Amino acid sequence: MSLYKLFSLIAAGIFAVVGLIFLFFPDAALIFFNRISGYFGLPEAPLEGVGFYLALAVAYMYLVTLLAILMYRNPVQHIYPFLLTHAKLASSILSLFLFFIYRPYLIFLANFVVDGLIGLAALYFYLKIRKTGLSGNA
Repeated sequence: MSLYKLFSLIAAGIFAVVGLIFLFFPDAALIFFNRISGYFGLPEAPLEGVGFYLALAVAYMYLVTLLAILMYRNPVQHIYPFLLTHAKLASSILSLFLFFIYRPYLIFLANFVVDGLIGLAALYFYLKIRKTGLSGNA
């Protein structure tokens, strides 16, 4: 199994689990990060995980899970890591923006780092697949 397919499979699993956590335990992520926010001198985020934005968050996790599955099943297609790169880097940059403009919540900073790293990994695979053509040996 190539590194690219392994990355895609692991990403699909993690995205699906996070999406289910958002759906069935919408406050769990916020509670976790609020518990450790004090160690970083950051305020606790409000526990407002239900509503319209929950539907958007779960739909986003569904979409990135689907992209990772398509990356795994079609390792020669560079469009899927290209789209995942945009999704994750947009999420990362928006989180950093909200950290500085809205409130310095730890969950914003953590999402900036995690989604940024995933987005950069997807960018790496996109560029590698594009450079090597349709070889599928990423």
